[in-house]
Amino acid sequence: MESEQNTDKINEKLETLGIELSKIQYDFKIKNKPTEKYWLKRIEEFKYYHENVLEYFTLVYSLMRLIDIEQSGIFLLKVSKLKQLGLKLLEDMGKIKKNPSAMDLKDKQQSKWTVELREQVIKSNDNCWRHEKHMNVFFRDFHNQYLKNQ
Repeated sequence: MESEQNTDKINEKLETLGIELSKIQYDFKIKNKPTEKYWLKRIEEFKYYHENVLEYFTLVYSLMRLIDIEQSGIFLLKVSKLKQLGLKLLEDMGKIKKNPSAMDLKDKQQSKWTVELREQVIKSNDNCWRHEKHMNVFFRDFHNQYLKNQ
């Protein structure tokens, strides 16, 4: 009975956070915006989004732990990796903020370092997006297997 109450509480929190995340609507698409102001705003938006995503997935982990400890352990590792990927993306966006001209795709005179910096932020962004997408699929499969028919 207590486990069901915990599951219900977590489900309610997940629903609330899920609604909040859908309102945030963070777009992982990188735009050709070579201004410091744009990148400062982008960093703040991602920080807010990422904090909420981590909270959401931590609740998912808590729910999974009540049902299947092995699967929850795997998921916890995924949460940890998402946190690392998010920190890497923030670090790379910070470098772009300091040198926003690196994101000017029309500038054909960029140095090798600038091109590598642009490629790194694109790679970090893609890694973060793909990992989060994978985590959603993992949880959806878990939900369908263990929770859907309860």
